[in-house]
Amino acid sequence: MTSMATSSSAPPRTVLAVIVSHKSSELVKNLLASLAHERPAEAAHGITLRAVVIDNASDDAGPIQRAVVAAGQGDWVTVISAARNGGFAYGNNVGFRHGFAQATVPDFFYLLNPDTEVRGGAIGALVDFFDRHADAGIAGSSLEFADGRPWPFAFRFPSLLGELDHGLRLGLMTRLLRNHIVTRPMGSVPEPVDWMPGASMMVRRKVIEDAGGMDEAYFLYYEETDYCRKVKAAGFTIWYVPESRVMHIGGQSTGVTTQPEVPRRLPAYWYESRRRYFAKNHGVPYAMATDAVLLLAHLLGHAKERLKTQRHAEVPYFARDVLHHSVLRKANRTLVPAREWKPNQDSK
Repeated sequence: MTSMATSSSAPPRTVLAVIVSHKSSELVKNLLASLAHERPAEAAHGITLRAVVIDNASDDAGPIQRAVVAAGQGDWVTVISAARNGGFAYGNNVGFRHGFAQATVPDFFYLLNPDTEVRGGAIGALVDFFDRHADAGIAGSSLEFADGRPWPFAFRFPSLLGELDHGLRLGLMTRLLRNHIVTRPMGSVPEPVDWMPGASMMVRRKVIEDAGGMDEAYFLYYEETDYCRKVKAAGFTIWYVPESRVMHIGGQSTGVTTQPEVPRRLPAYWYESRRRYFAKNHGVPYAMATDAVLLLAHLLGHAKERLKTQRHAEVPYFARDVLHHSVLRKANRTLVPAREWKPNQDSK
């Protein structure tokens, strides 16, 4: 844990943990228990921690609320039953609205996946980092598996050359394209990055005031990538803070595991979100070129795998699904306008 100011000198700060859930009530209970364990230590350093759980129309709001009451967490946990399952961005915007509707708007909004549990000092480390870096708009934690193994990665923004590397899977090419590979191994000190996963991502209130919330046109995946790009464009920096450690059971809240033994076919919304990200942020011609490069690279990479005696498992129907959802098809070139909430703006 990073060193923090003592309770006598630290300014009072408020943190609202925003947890978006869909059929994840048991995971949410474990996450809230880990937050409850941290509250006394954070309070000693002038940090008031509250939480809001948004159930995205899965009928889990009732069971979660009863569990909150039974655990004596009702004074600091609010449970909201969302009107629809609008996805991760939509659910987080509900949490942002809730925070800005309070008499005292939180200083920080802490986005957490249901399949996470905070380790000791995780929240204080992020708040302390913000105290020392006035330009920081978003800070994310170092993630680890349930057994304690580290997952020390952050990310670069996706690009055409990054998609080339993803498709080819060639060691030499990877070395040549190392500055474009999306996944970026991290060290033991804080570093500025392009984006952090929404599994554990703290957002400064000023960011939401200036840049607004997430784009609800994304259902799941790429929304935090898109959001970090918007936040950086607004003049803020994004940071990886390894002193903050959070356990993440990858894929438990979405059904798409990060490291499956047998890769599953990706859901349609993954390809739709990918298409939206490139078309929205780079334009349709760039998105078309990216899809063409990815498909060609994937075919070459697939041919290479077939020549190997020991093959790596591939995502089923990947090339077929990329093409089906690609802007190379004229029917996929219409971009839905962004749906983003800002404080003092009527919700849509």
